[in-house]
Amino acid sequence: MSNLNETMEKITDFLQSETKTETIIGKQFQLGEFTCVPLIAVGMGFGGAVGETKQSTKGEGGAAGVGMTPMGFLATKGSEIQFVPVQSSKGLSAAFEKMPGLIEKFMDRNKTKETEKA
Repeated sequence: MSNLNETMEKITDFLQSETKTETIIGKQFQLGEFTCVPLIAVGMGFGGAVGETKQSTKGEGGAAGVGMTPMGFLATKGSEIQFVPVQSSKGLSAAFEKMPGLIEKFMDRNKTKETEKA
């Protein structure tokens, strides 16, 4: 079991050293009067296993994965701050983002109709 612990420890150390904003986008930078700070989304997964065969052969293993996606930048100027996305939503994801507003408009419209009937 100690080999599995050592393997998982090495994987964890590697992930900690690699999952930084600087790794995928870069460090904070100046653009004219603006200070830009890159933002990323990070997802991680871990797995480990220990097994034994009928012949008493033991096996251990571990694995990990990391996914990083640039999201955008926080741009600051004085006391003002704004999020600048890397890409705009299109297609189905844009529809899902608009859904709460559409539902609210639909509900308001139905309330207006009910008020007019009364």
